[in-house]
Amino acid sequence: MKLSGKRVAILATNGFEQSELEVPLAKLKEAGAKVDVVSPEKGEIKGWDKKDWGRPVKVDRSLGDASVDDYDAIVLPGGQINPDLLRINAKALEFIRAFFEQKKVVAAVCHAPWLLIETGIIKGRKATSYHSIKTDVINAGGKWEDSPVVVDQGVVTSRHPGDLDAFSAKIIEEIGEGRHTQRTAAA
Repeated sequence: MKLSGKRVAILATNGFEQSELEVPLAKLKEAGAKVDVVSPEKGEIKGWDKKDWGRPVKVDRSLGDASVDDYDAIVLPGGQINPDLLRINAKALEFIRAFFEQKKVVAAVCHAPWLLIETGIIKGRKATSYHSIKTDVINAGGKWEDSPVVVDQGVVTSRHPGDLDAFSAKIIEEIGEGRHTQRTAAA
């Protein structure tokens, strides 16, 4: 399979948008990747499914026990609650930033570009997001585009659950390409 031997971390906490975790998780596994749900919480985290609480998802690895060295990429699901909680968690931000610094794939959908803003990754990069945080992305120095998926040197972003097939396919392609050695730090 295309991603055989590759490992991916999906970083989430309670309030992640259900489909934005579950669809990439399934697609990455179908492509042969080993995928871990990493969270500051232990046991299970509960999703948000459109207008109410969704299904719980098993946490495979606690954030405190996770090492960037074990993974080839990180996926950041959105929803409003999940990235808002994670962007005030110093360990989560360090974890995300380390993927970027090691030139590994960093993927964020919907409201998760808030995490790219908080870590400084978005500055000077082409990106997209849920339309309600477009101004946040622009104010943080991002070059916002209204496209289903936008890639800038291994940083993959998408707008909403309707883009998940394109988002997942692009993540798989980027992981297959390997580290983005030409990536530069935020301008």
